[in-house]
Amino acid sequence: MHATSNAPRSRAGSDGFTLVELMIVVIVVGLLAAVALPSFIDSVRKSRRADAFAAIAAVQQAQERWRSNNANYATVLGNTAESGQPPDGLQLLGTSSGGYYTLALSSVTSTNYTVTATAVSSKSQAQDGSCQLLAVRMQGGNVDYGSGADAANWADPGKCWAK
Repeated sequence: MHATSNAPRSRAGSDGFTLVELMIVVIVVGLLAAVALPSFIDSVRKSRRADAFAAIAAVQQAQERWRSNNANYATVLGNTAESGQPPDGLQLLGTSSGGYYTLALSSVTSTNYTVTATAVSSKSQAQDGSCQLLAVRMQGGNVDYGSGADAANWADPGKCWAK
């Protein structure tokens, strides 16, 4: 007959984490989040610029359609004509489809116009640094791209406009 002992057996390992181990894990996760989160947010903002690019491209196409039927480019995005009158604008909304940018036309002549997409101040795109404003300028058949924090810089379009 074997004698069984009711004495507790010692274990070689433990059943859980020590407080020091847990704190090390928390610190490592915190450091990874501190490095990764800003980079992730910047990537999201960069991808949301496509909303402005698409809206500007829609305005450019509408302007060319307008110009093919009229002697000059349209001066308004929407329609300001009274009911029953032909449209006097491009029939476009003043915001991008995702709602991250507002659109505006300026410097409109028979051969020139500028379309600007400005980040909506209540959205995250307003924190997009020098890419808060994206613009395209048509001048006599030549297209220029610009961007900036509050005014278009036409000298360095590659910063915000990926080629």
